[in-house]
Amino acid sequence: MPWLSITLQTAGEHAEALSDALVEAGALSVALEDAAAAGAAPEPGTDWVAEPRWARTRLVALAQDGADAAALVARAAASCGIRTPDFEAVRLEDEDWVRRVQSQFGPIRAGERLWVVPSWCDAPDPAALAVRLDPGLAFGTGGHPSTRLVLQWLERTVRGGERLLDYGCGSGVLAIAALLLGARQALAVDTDARALEVAQANARANGVALAAAAPEALTPADAGFDLVVANILAGTLIALAPELAARTRPTGRLALSGILRAQAAEVIAAYAPHFDLAVHADEDGWALVAGVRR
Repeated sequence: MPWLSITLQTAGEHAEALSDALVEAGALSVALEDAAAAGAAPEPGTDWVAEPRWARTRLVALAQDGADAAALVARAAASCGIRTPDFEAVRLEDEDWVRRVQSQFGPIRAGERLWVVPSWCDAPDPAALAVRLDPGLAFGTGGHPSTRLVLQWLERTVRGGERLLDYGCGSGVLAIAALLLGARQALAVDTDARALEVAQANARANGVALAAAAPEALTPADAGFDLVVANILAGTLIALAPELAARTRPTGRLALSGILRAQAAEVIAAYAPHFDLAVHADEDGWALVAGVRR
């Protein structure tokens, strides 16, 4: 089947966020490379890197044939708060895209013993706790600092037997990791029905049971969680403060990510009526805000 390749450039400091936003807007995968070395030809299948540091970064997004490239790029740029960049969209005939994607992604270390490992790779450490997850149709492969920060927090926090809520679950990587670490139960919530399907499929691939629901399907019984995690964006997290407070039991723990370090104080203030929160970790300008429900 044919595909649509969308090529664009952005400043290096926007590359990671724009890559994630393109996936959230409908891209199936995104490859990044140094724009200075890439040249002008929009060849797909370039090497994927988790933390680009180039002054200008070229992004090549792969989407389904017939996708509205202009709308996809515009949505992604708007969610990042940047001007919509120029882009080139090229229709590609069928190729061995499985092999191309596999060449771009490998195991990602997410903690002391926690790894995110594609299905076509072996865990690099026999003692590793591996979350089996293939890049695909929902956000969250462990490559972005915001995801790794929450995975590291879960590794430190889960003791066994907890109930966890993953709000804005994407691929389900956070909820699945929590279950593998010993959580008793996990509920994955997302506004995207496709993400809920992907999260449950990923859970089955890891041999764990994951409940999934849209936000409007939650009931008053879906509360009292010991652990609540949300890796979204700062503005959405601020709006969700009353909702997440209502879902967290007293003395329950909350971890919020997808927050730029400069936005952390505003997020903490939004949750201050119900939580004692602080910045617990940061990486490459991204912050993890975490604490306890009063």
